Amino acid sequence: MHEHEHDHDEHGHHHPRSASEAELRTRALEALLVEKGIVASDAIDAVIDHYVNDVGPQNGARVVARAWSDPAYRERLLADGTAAIAELGYGGEEGQTMVVVENTPDTHNVIVCTLCSCYPWPVLGLPPTWYKSPPYRARVVAEPRSVLREFDLELPAATEIRVWDSTAEVRYLVLPQRPAGSDDLSEDELAALVTRDSMIGTGVPRAPAAV
Repeated sequence: MHEHEHDHDEHGHHHPRSASEAELRTRALEALLVEKGIVASDAIDAVIDHYVNDVGPQNGARVVARAWSDPAYRERLLADGTAAIAELGYGGEEGQTMVVVENTPDTHNVIVCTLCSCYPWPVLGLPPTWYKSPPYRARVVAEPRSVLREFDLELPAATEIRVWDSTAEVRYLVLPQRPAGSDDLSEDELAALVTRDSMIGTGVPRAPAAV
């Protein structure tokens, strides 16, 4: 799966493919607010543009790249995610308390918000549609391995999968494993390997040759 939205396949299983009810309600509310003159459409566009282009996954990618290249920073990041992320200038609304969980050869972490769609906006930007969908929120807790397989992420049977449930108080960020063959890359080149999904846990970083 790639920019996934959930729907049903021919067997009736849920997949991340159709716009969620919450998203449809958001669109309807936005249209109503604009129609009533309560908020201007260009103001909404400006907020979206800010989080897509200025505050987006590229911020999280820089955090991950710094952790891969600086062992001392990595230790600070895992000990106090909020403070370490703030060192790079990222923080604030939707990211007041950040916890960073590290993938290892034996453990893979994946993030969800089962109650709504709490998401670390300062480092990942706007949440993807599939992250907000009820099927993802329910299924990744009950059957994480199957859900990750639908994202084309096949993990070894021996790998432990840990699911972290974000809340309004605490948001999580996955520190993915550094790809093999990236030892000689600069921090900027490392950041280019980091994908949004790898920081949610539904994907892995790009291979160096793919950049």
